[in-house]
Amino acid sequence: MKNIDSHSHVRGESVYLDDIPHVAGTLFACVFDSPVANGKLVSVATSEAEKSEGVYRIITAKDLIGENQIGGIVPDEPLLADGEVHFQGMPIAVVLAETEEQARKAAKKITAEIDPLPVVTDPRVAAANGDLIVPPKRFVMGDAAAAFDTCDHIFEGRTEQNGQEHLYIETQGAYAIPTENGGLRVYSSTQGPTAVQRAVCRVTGLAMHQVEVDVQRLGGGFGGKEDQANAWAAICAVGTQLTRRPVKYALHRMEDMRMTGKRHPYSSDYKIGLDKDLKIVAYEATFYQNAGAAADLSPPVLERTLFHCTNSYFIPNVTATAYSCRTNLPPNTAFRGFGGPQGMFVIESAIAHAAEKLRVSASEIQRKNLIDDGDEFPYGQIAESDAITSWEQGDAKFDFKALQREADEFNASSKYFRKGVAMMPVCFGISFTKTPMNQARSLVHVYTDGSVAVSTGAVEMGQGVNTKIAQVAAGFFGLPIEKVRLHTTNTLRIANTSPTAASAAADLNGKATQLACEAIRARLIDVALPLIEAGTPEGVTLTDGFVYLNGERTSLDWSTLVMTAHLERVNLSEHAHYATPGINFDWDTAKGHPFAYHVYGTAIVGVTVDCLRGRYEVDYVKCCHDFGTSMNTSVDNGQIEGGIVQGIGWMTIEEIVYDAEGKLRSNALSTYKVPDIYSVPKDIAIVPLETKRENLAVFNSKAVGEPPLMYGIGAYFAIRNAIKAFRDCAPEIDAPFTPEKVLMNLYSSR
Repeated sequence: MKNIDSHSHVRGESVYLDDIPHVAGTLFACVFDSPVANGKLVSVATSEAEKSEGVYRIITAKDLIGENQIGGIVPDEPLLADGEVHFQGMPIAVVLAETEEQARKAAKKITAEIDPLPVVTDPRVAAANGDLIVPPKRFVMGDAAAAFDTCDHIFEGRTEQNGQEHLYIETQGAYAIPTENGGLRVYSSTQGPTAVQRAVCRVTGLAMHQVEVDVQRLGGGFGGKEDQANAWAAICAVGTQLTRRPVKYALHRMEDMRMTGKRHPYSSDYKIGLDKDLKIVAYEATFYQNAGAAADLSPPVLERTLFHCTNSYFIPNVTATAYSCRTNLPPNTAFRGFGGPQGMFVIESAIAHAAEKLRVSASEIQRKNLIDDGDEFPYGQIAESDAITSWEQGDAKFDFKALQREADEFNASSKYFRKGVAMMPVCFGISFTKTPMNQARSLVHVYTDGSVAVSTGAVEMGQGVNTKIAQVAAGFFGLPIEKVRLHTTNTLRIANTSPTAASAAADLNGKATQLACEAIRARLIDVALPLIEAGTPEGVTLTDGFVYLNGERTSLDWSTLVMTAHLERVNLSEHAHYATPGINFDWDTAKGHPFAYHVYGTAIVGVTVDCLRGRYEVDYVKCCHDFGTSMNTSVDNGQIEGGIVQGIGWMTIEEIVYDAEGKLRSNALSTYKVPDIYSVPKDIAIVPLETKRENLAVFNSKAVGEPPLMYGIGAYFAIRNAIKAFRDCAPEIDAPFTPEKVLMNLYSSR
């Protein structure tokens, strides 16, 4: 079963936001954004821009009919700057013109008088100033402070992790069109259609039933379009409301990089205590999250860092504290892993530090502390763990010790090249940690010709969610996939959606589709019973376009059954609702059962470092991954491979650089490097974890969107191990490990 979009993708026929035909009278928007990272906005001069060719109108904060606010969790983010600016790239004014070129040209003629204020880009400085987005969050299990007194070995350190640019192929954008009676239809490149709907309603003052948001598909998202899409849709909607003309805005790549938030950088402290047998007895971690200038999704990202602060390990005594720090950078946002990778990186750093000091392999500490069935996570959930199983099955397949021996033998005979190997276990929870978000709906129509239409709240962005949902419908009705069509994600057909995020879209929307199809199938089988002379539904199935009775095909085909049901006035449509059962979390106690299930896996990563130049290659990533029972191995393997490469990019060459004034210096693909075909691992080997364990995933096919990204963390420590093989040193833990940093660590005086 291939991705259902493959054919149209390779032919260039798939429709994205920029492919939507323009309605007559469309205006094009361009933002004038702040050149200053922090200051008092004294005045904005638009007169020269207003005289520019093709300019229809210029909009500032005073023109908004509704509220000048798009902050979803914390109301701290104006749509357009009013009195203050808080980051370079903050929208101040919007130019509407007859062409895109005219809008961009006019925006360059706008000027602003801004009295600068001190700029803060370091989260630790913000924390010291008491400038936090929300109060600190904390997980406590056992008594870490007392447990350290019993430890044989204690190590403390600090880690730095940079952010990551989403670099989706399709930039942010929206297209708003006026509808009857003052309504709006908004086409948006968003992972959260309902979030866009709410933001548009807030700034326009319209009710939600007056605003329709429609999403065909995205050219990539990775979390960057979960909340950050709201601003551009709101800008277009305001333009349409004020002009009653369609308004479109598709950002230029450098605009997108300058004005949008990234993966959150973190600066963290750790303290780890082990006994003489290398069991981790106590662990403390303090996370300083660089949230940027507004909350966006920083609070829940911070929370997920805490949820994953011990990764795949059972540690009886844990104290983890996290601070969301307000700085003068664009508001940082969701990114694949949603804070989980940042938490995992710190515990892996602590283990690597302990291993180096004790002169043992980090893998020895990792293996001895893997979480097992019945162990407790720091947030109270009891583990149903495949951490040990994935390690053992991966070892049986790939022989971890043999790969380490190969590296050691190579290093003993090579003068200027060194190989490094590292293990990376992963444990990632699947569900939104805000319990009410774990719900979805699906609308299924069976037409009288036998074809099937499905609408859900899931957004297709290259991850194959539509393919999996189509498989659900085709499977329940016993039809070829060609008989099923997935329609756009639309807030009129499916209301109150959760964003396509947290790796939960296939589970939530697939389960809702399953419920809808089950209801229709039950009604159709009731219609079939007298036609096939069956007394009860037992033994009646729909397979290969026919009705089967006790495994034997009858003469009643699908099309005849559907038409008969219609003539008998049987309902051939169903709107079903699914809510994940059994999950809960209480932040008053910081305990609960927040995840429907966990995804486990173990990877071994091998690299070769050129010790003259500081360059490196990733030789292999070999992993045993927990698919559950994959319903589409082609889609799942593609997600795993992509996640691994994106994780490696975050840990190695992708370096975001802001200067002291908050200006983005890595603002183009000439200065911000992402993995290309030459920098991906030479070999990615994936074997499925063999397990019969039941889970709450759709068809037991576990989520694969986010967990594989964390395997990329292994590349960082493999490079570190290669450096240590060249010279006995302990490099500072500062990700990403760019070639420049590698070279400096190879020859530094430390």
